[in-house]
Amino acid sequence: MSDAVFVSGLALHAYHGVMQHEAKVGQTFKLDLVLDIDLADASRSDMLRHTVSYDKVVQTATEAFCTRRYRLVEAAAGAVAEAVLEGYPQVRRIRVTVHKPHAPIAATFDDVGVVIERARQKRNQTRHHERNQDRGRG
Repeated sequence: MSDAVFVSGLALHAYHGVMQHEAKVGQTFKLDLVLDIDLADASRSDMLRHTVSYDKVVQTATEAFCTRRYRLVEAAAGAVAEAVLEGYPQVRRIRVTVHKPHAPIAATFDDVGVVIERARQKRNQTRHHERNQDRGRG
C-alpha cells in the first residue's frame, strides 16, 4: 500500500509550445501532481512536519513550470518533477500530468497532455552508478 499527497487541476498560465503564437500569447495549462510519500507518522502525529505542505508544493511546481519557457510540455513536466524531488526529500516518487486543453491541433478534442513519473534514486544505487562511471562503465 502506498500513501500519497495530491494536487489536482492546478491552473497555470505559461508560454510553452512549439508554435510562435504560444510563446507570445501563452495559454492555461492544468497540472495534476501525485506525490508518493509515507504518511504513517503524519496520520499518527497530526503534525505538518511529518508530511509536505500543499502550499509549498504548489509554489515549487508553479515556479518550476512558469519561470522559463519550454517548447515541449514533456520538459516542463520534467522540471516540475525534479524541483519537487529536490525540494522535498520525503517524497519518494512523483507523477506529473500536464493537460494542454488548448493545444493548436486541427481537431476536436477534450484534452491532450503528458504524464511523467520520476522516482528518487536510492543513495546506494547512485553511489554504485557513480563508481561505475568513474571506472568507465555504465
